Amino acid sequence: MISEVRQHYNASFSEKKYSDFLADLNRSFDYKITFRVAESPVFVDKTFKRKLREASDHIIDFLVRDDFKSLTQKAIPQQLFVPNETHHSLFLALDYAVVKDAHGALTPQLIEMQGFPSLFGFQDFVASKYKEHFYCPEGFNNHFGLTNEQYRNELKNVLLNGHSPENVILLEIDPLKQNTAIDFLITEKITGITPVHIGDVIREGKNLFYHKNGKKILIRRIYNRVIFDELVKRTDLNLSFNLTEEVDVEWAGHPNWFFRISKFTMPMIKSPYIPECRFLNEYETAPTDLENYVLKPLFSFSGSGVIFHVTKADWDAINEEERGNYLLQRKIQYEPVIEAIEGKVKAEIRLLFFWKENQLRPTLVTNLARLSRGEMIGVKFNKDKTWVGGSVCFFEPD
Repeated sequence: MISEVRQHYNASFSEKKYSDFLADLNRSFDYKITFRVAESPVFVDKTFKRKLREASDHIIDFLVRDDFKSLTQKAIPQQLFVPNETHHSLFLALDYAVVKDAHGALTPQLIEMQGFPSLFGFQDFVASKYKEHFYCPEGFNNHFGLTNEQYRNELKNVLLNGHSPENVILLEIDPLKQNTAIDFLITEKITGITPVHIGDVIREGKNLFYHKNGKKILIRRIYNRVIFDELVKRTDLNLSFNLTEEVDVEWAGHPNWFFRISKFTMPMIKSPYIPECRFLNEYETAPTDLENYVLKPLFSFSGSGVIFHVTKADWDAINEEERGNYLLQRKIQYEPVIEAIEGKVKAEIRLLFFWKENQLRPTLVTNLARLSRGEMIGVKFNKDKTWVGGSVCFFEPD
């Protein structure tokens, strides 16, 4: 997105460098990364960085409203409500597509929002490896107002909250079988927090325990990475602890915020940085131009169930009782802004925030980027393509 930087990067790029880069990523934690890491980072100029911050401020202004919880109470399925909810989310992720506005200028458009953690460990790691193997201009950074060391200390403090690492766990379903396992391994190195399978947690009354090195250890705090969508489908799991039970633990990322800050929230926020979106039950009849919309189920993750080419048959297939659980969002046109070695590539930028309990607003700390040649961001739209996949933004200094 900065032409001089892009030209320099592409001129110095080679397949050998990329191959060495991937080998280094896989070797560093003796783990082969299961998702595609792109050939290039994204270089973002000051103007677009300012727009990203402005867009995020619009959204956060709504999240900090006194009536936010009452407005989003229906977002949480009753059977999935978790007790002891925190005052606000510890994590915030805002996903923006890079598009062109009516005047031809690049601008961000919100695609998704999550009150849920993302790849906080991996993004720090992969950014450092991009800088190690490829060209990056002096002063460009992936973190906001933090050095790499400061960022890792901040991540450690946020997750531990003063507890001993052995009394804090990263909770997931079969963590080392997840695509995000590399992030869990990096997080463990930074913080000392052990990834624990939810089926291995032992509940005794209101206390939770896990075993490590033959020792039974009390759990005082949970860094939650369990997605309810996956959990409810896993009928094979034999659980001593169900997330919805009241237990004596702190939550590093309370599960209810996964629902409160989500697709459910987007129609409530009015901003030039958010495409038109409404719940299906707010329509009397289907729009005549359904081809200009994307249909999204509220309770899904990583794009599952999204219909990109909506038809009247898709509309009619959803019964009236279920229409409050679906969102119709006006389709936006990703702009191919990244000059690859061959052709241009589209980009989506995820801004990542910490929101400590004593803070009035979330703090922007780092980012994630995803590159695509397909009509949508995602693996199934980018099979057998190059210069696509997970990446990171380096931002021009102010």
